[in-house]
Amino acid sequence: MNLTENTTMLPVTKRKLYYYQQQDIDHLFSKLSEKNNSKARLLYQLSTGGGKTVIFSEIAKRFIQNYGKKVIVLTHRTELCRQTTAALKASGVMNKVVNSSVKKISRKDTFECYVAMVETLKHRIDDGLINTGDVGLVIVDEAHHNSFHKLLGRFENAAVIGVTATPFSANADLPMNKFYNELIIGEPISSLIDQGFLAKPKIYGYDVELNTLRTGISGDFTVSTSDELYGSQVMLDLLLHAYESHSLKKKTLIFNNGIFTSKRVLETFTKAGYPIRHLDNKTSPAERVEILKWYKKTKSAILTSVSILTTGFDEPSIQSVILYRATTSITLYHQMIGRGARRLNGKKTFNIIDLGNNNERFGEWNAPIDWKHVFENPDIYHESLHKSASVIHQISPDLRAKFPNSLEVAFDVLAAYQTAMESDQKAKIVIRDSIRQHALMCVDNSNTIAEAHLLCSELDKEIDFRVKQYGKCLGKVTKDYMKWLGEDYRSRLNKMVSKLMGKRQLLRTAV
Repeated sequence: MNLTENTTMLPVTKRKLYYYQQQDIDHLFSKLSEKNNSKARLLYQLSTGGGKTVIFSEIAKRFIQNYGKKVIVLTHRTELCRQTTAALKASGVMNKVVNSSVKKISRKDTFECYVAMVETLKHRIDDGLINTGDVGLVIVDEAHHNSFHKLLGRFENAAVIGVTATPFSANADLPMNKFYNELIIGEPISSLIDQGFLAKPKIYGYDVELNTLRTGISGDFTVSTSDELYGSQVMLDLLLHAYESHSLKKKTLIFNNGIFTSKRVLETFTKAGYPIRHLDNKTSPAERVEILKWYKKTKSAILTSVSILTTGFDEPSIQSVILYRATTSITLYHQMIGRGARRLNGKKTFNIIDLGNNNERFGEWNAPIDWKHVFENPDIYHESLHKSASVIHQISPDLRAKFPNSLEVAFDVLAAYQTAMESDQKAKIVIRDSIRQHALMCVDNSNTIAEAHLLCSELDKEIDFRVKQYGKCLGKVTKDYMKWLGEDYRSRLNKMVSKLMGKRQLLRTAV
C-alpha cells in the first residue's frame, strides 16, 4: 500500500492540542511518509497523563483525511473502548465499537474507524464481517500487552502504530522490538511537570519486608503471598499510620494485589471512621458506576481497589496514591502512580505512598528513563529488574511485628560497604552501623533491659544473614573468622543495648 494523498476531507474540529502533542503527531506522520508502505511499525511512548488517547485520535483523523483508508484501534478493556470511541468522536472521526453485540456490519457502512478488543475483533474477522484489506492503519492502545501481536499479521495492507507509556514487554520472549521497528519518544514526565501539564509528586516510602512474597507464572508477585503479607495486622497498622501521616483528608486511591487484602483495608479504615469504598473486577457494572460517582463527589474519599482503575480511569481530583502492594511490572508501577498525576485547578502536587519498595525497584516515577536503550536492549533491562527484585533481604512479617515502633528495620550491607569504600572509610564501620541499628530496634521496642536482650535473641537469623553478606564483601575469609565475627556481633549488640537502655532509664528517672 503506497500512501498517496486523498482530497476527501472530514469536518475539521476545533480541539486544541498542546504543542508537544502536535509535534509528536507531525513526527509520526513524517515517519509514515518515509516508509510509504504497509511495512511501517512504529511504537510511540508518552507518559500516563500526557494525552495518548487525544493524540492517536488526531492521528486517526489525519490518516483518514490524507489517505482515505479505514483505521482500526485495538484496546484490551471495555472501559478503554468507551473512552476511545468518545475521544474519536470529539476529533470528528465517525467510528463504531465492534463488541460482542455486533453480529453484522453492512458492506455500505460509512464508518471510517472501528474500535475493538482483540478477541472480539478476531472473531468478527473470522466471520467475514470486516475486510482487513480495506484497513490502512492499525493503532494499538496499551501496546505493551502481548495479546495484540497475533492479530497484526491479518492486516496485510496496514501500517501499525503502537502507543504506550512503557515500551517494555513483561515477557522476555516477546520483546517489543520484535513487533515494532522504531520507537518514537514523547515528552518526558519531568518536562510535563515543569510545564504544568502534570502534577508534581511528593514521595513517601516505607521499608517493607518482602521476603515472603513469591513470583508466579506472569513474573509478578502472587496474589496469595501478597494477601498473606498485606492482609496481616502489622501491615494494616502501617498502612493506617502512613495514611494518617501523609494522606489525611486527601482524596486517596489505594492499590492492592488481592481482594482479600482490599476488603481488610476496607474494614480497617471503616473501623477508624474514614469514608472508604472497595472496588474490584467482580464488582457489578451498576455498583461500579455508583461507587465511582460517590468517589468523585465525596470530599476526602478513599477508594481501595484490585485489578482495576489502572487504565481507562481519569479522576483529576485524586490527591494521594497509595501503593499497598509490590510489583515487578514497571508498566503497572507507572499506571498506578499516573492516576494521581492529572492536573486540576488548585492541584499542583500529589502524594505517592509506597508500601512495596517499588520506588527502590524502579526508581522515582518522574526520574528519566532511557526508553530507547530499554527498547533496543530488553534483555539487559529484564536482568536489572530481576536483580533489583531479588537482592533486597527483608525480615518476615512475624519478626517485623515484634518491632512495631521501628519504621526502618532493613539494612543493605552491600550498599553500605560500597558507600564506605567510595568514601575511603574502613569496612568495619558497616558492622558498626548494622549493630547500632539492631540495638536501637531492641531498645525502641522494650521497657526493660531484660526485654531488650530477649529481642536481641530474636534477631539471630538476621544477624547471620548480615554477617554472611559482610563476608562476601570482604572476599576470601575463613570459616573461623566468620564464626568469630558472628559471636563478636552478638556480644557488641548486647553491650550496646545495655548501654542505651541504661541511659534511657536514667533519663526517665530524672524526668
